[in-house]
Amino acid sequence: MQFGKLLCASALACLQGVAMAAEHEVRISDYRFEPTELRVRVGDTVTWINEEKRTSHSVLFIARGEESERFFPGERWSRAFPETGRFEYRCGPHPEMLGVVIVED
Repeated sequence: MQFGKLLCASALACLQGVAMAAEHEVRISDYRFEPTELRVRVGDTVTWINEEKRTSHSVLFIARGEESERFFPGERWSRAFPETGRFEYRCGPHPEMLGVVIVED
């Protein structure tokens, strides 16, 4: 019986040190990302949702040159963030649309 309690206590201690990854959303409407700045934790996923009526958008990470495919009204695109950093982005076809994801421990 003592072994079972010890095993349970060890498992709980391990689980408390592991944070669950979270999901976040950035909405796109009126040619803006909302929120413009998003703070997340390592391992979290961000989903951009196009709520425009007729316009397609993409997410272009400026420093990396990495760009999503264009997604149309009602569509969404997601990306996980496995490392810390500041990830500034803009819309590929609409460079005036700017945002940033800040990934923290």
